[in-house]
Amino acid sequence: MSGVNAGTAGGTSGWFQRYVLPGFAFKALVIGGGYATGRELAEFFLPSGPWGGVLGMALAAAIWSAVAAATFAFARATGAQDYRSFFRELLGPAWFLFEIGFVMLMIIMLAVFGAAAGAIGAALFGWPTIVGTMLLVVLIAGFAAFGTEAVEDLFKYVSFLLYAVYALFLVLALTSFGDRIAATYATAAPAPGWIAGGLTYAGYNIVGAVLILPVVRHMRNQRDAVIAGLLAGPLAMLPALLFFICMAAWPEVTGVALPSDFLLERLNLPPVRWAFQIMIFSALLESGTGVVHAFNQRIAGAFGKGGDLPPRSRLIISLVLLTVAVFLADRIGLVGLIAGGYRYLSFGFLAIYVLPLLTIGLWRLSRGPRVTAGAAA
Repeated sequence: MSGVNAGTAGGTSGWFQRYVLPGFAFKALVIGGGYATGRELAEFFLPSGPWGGVLGMALAAAIWSAVAAATFAFARATGAQDYRSFFRELLGPAWFLFEIGFVMLMIIMLAVFGAAAGAIGAALFGWPTIVGTMLLVVLIAGFAAFGTEAVEDLFKYVSFLLYAVYALFLVLALTSFGDRIAATYATAAPAPGWIAGGLTYAGYNIVGAVLILPVVRHMRNQRDAVIAGLLAGPLAMLPALLFFICMAAWPEVTGVALPSDFLLERLNLPPVRWAFQIMIFSALLESGTGVVHAFNQRIAGAFGKGGDLPPRSRLIISLVLLTVAVFLADRIGLVGLIAGGYRYLSFGFLAIYVLPLLTIGLWRLSRGPRVTAGAAA
């Protein structure tokens, strides 16, 4: 495909679809269970102190923006609207290396999402954990079955909920223990390790940029692709920053499994705790739907008629994938195996995605608007 073909669909799209929606979609892929609960923030940023954590988050957001901008521009120029066609263009015969890594990543992500949803159902309603997990499975499969437009609507409306809840949480935290937050930031200095934390977290999640390529169809030109990519980093990191500002006032939260619950207990406002848990479940829903939709789009690109699949096929694929990931991964030992090598998996994505994109990909983009190498044949 040519860059011209890739951009025609953007002719009727407004500024929201072209510039903001990609950032919402990217945020949907990275927020998951660890970001939403604060566990990943405590792991990667809090050890560097309040200001060190903010610097590390700024670094991670900058990396996300740079890679997302390059990803969207390369995808638009080559007409790639799913990760399979993207890597056929970028890596040629070695494209399958990303597929191997992504399948392993997908299994552990969906398994973790399912477990987290079960825990939320148990905490809020006293349900057996299987009930919360099943509810998440049904909702993910339902949204994924109706294709790209339904998934994009989910990203949009859940994003509004997320930003609203995080903003409310910040306001209440400042009201409740704002003096403690102010004192913490007034006396702290950046601690060593914030660069490593930012780099690790960025690499840990950057794969999300290539999983949301259907949004590229809204972009009219390469300028749209670059602007959308540059906005994606800040849009994805903003809720985390709001939460981290509050979290940094309590250094002991580093060793807590669920930092969000720790801080909600300090607020002592049960309705806010409910709202936050519902928000986390919504984050799991959009993250899981984003992952499953990326896989459906890959199948559609390879086997679908006209590059698409009917809702029934998407539903069946989603249910099978979710069943395998959520219910069988732990029993056959895949979760432990993959989790044990997760950092190596992140390094693998840097090697087969980020490095080629920022070298070969940018070089090919510099040669002109038509960069398709014919590898997709």
